[in-house]
Amino acid sequence: MSLSEYVGTLNLLGDESRLRLCALLRDRELCVTDLVRVTGIAQSRVSTHLGRLREAGFVRDRRHGAQCFYALATNELPPAAQAVLDGAARSEDPTLSGDQRRLAELEAERRDGLPDSAADDLERYYSPGRTWQSLSAGIAGLLDLGDVLDVGAGDGAAAAVLAPYCRSLTCVDVSARLVETVTQRLSKFPHARARVADVHALPFESAAFDSVLLFHTLTYAADPAKALRECSRVLRPRGRLVVLCLDRHEQQEITTRYGELHPGFAPDALRELVTLAGLAVRTSHVASRELKKPHLQVVLAVAEKPVISSR
Repeated sequence: MSLSEYVGTLNLLGDESRLRLCALLRDRELCVTDLVRVTGIAQSRVSTHLGRLREAGFVRDRRHGAQCFYALATNELPPAAQAVLDGAARSEDPTLSGDQRRLAELEAERRDGLPDSAADDLERYYSPGRTWQSLSAGIAGLLDLGDVLDVGAGDGAAAAVLAPYCRSLTCVDVSARLVETVTQRLSKFPHARARVADVHALPFESAAFDSVLLFHTLTYAADPAKALRECSRVLRPRGRLVVLCLDRHEQQEITTRYGELHPGFAPDALRELVTLAGLAVRTSHVASRELKKPHLQVVLAVAEKPVISSR
């Protein structure tokens, strides 16, 4: 190799994202969707990086139906590139190790859940209208809700999905501007209302609601324990509290700019808080993980207000 070829190789692999993609493609073919899911890198960036690697002869592509699969062109790599990739594979770098772990989880999920052909069709190929939004709307159609309180309703996006399935829906938020937005969004539902209120002092009688939703509100509450006690107070016996909040994290520099006061709650910590509020916790677990760095996770907790015996 000439000096210019060495420099070109180092420039190409000197980008962290391209090095990660090459490491994942060493032993297997993967499509863009797979690479996005495993690395959390935006799809447009993955496609751009793959284009550069293909032009340099570092990866080869194969089209199958509407999808394109990529693999490392191992036998055609310059010795310098092979040396860099071999060294990266032996390095036990946490980012590269994390990519391999998530790839193994993805492959196990497909292997244990559906036949390979079905998994390929569902995960790798576009299906018109198959979105998370449509899925949530479909699941909502199974619900038969009573009187619902949405605490920290924000712009009312979740409330609008649930409104058709509630006997009554009350949305509260500390922001008057957001309450106006919710009121407009829910205007076609005569049984829905929105008002300004603080989760620490809910302006409702005890045992007024069958369900209380606390979606991404707890980390903004000055006193999370008091907020949960208020939610418990307004629940009827056998009523349900559903909480979504960030898992415990170390990314305060990102979340505090949005006004969050607490760096998330781990599932066990959230379980303890909800239990201390007088509710019986059915589940408290990590429900989702963001694809983009820093890969924030969301915890789901579901709890029920016990019936107190009169004996």
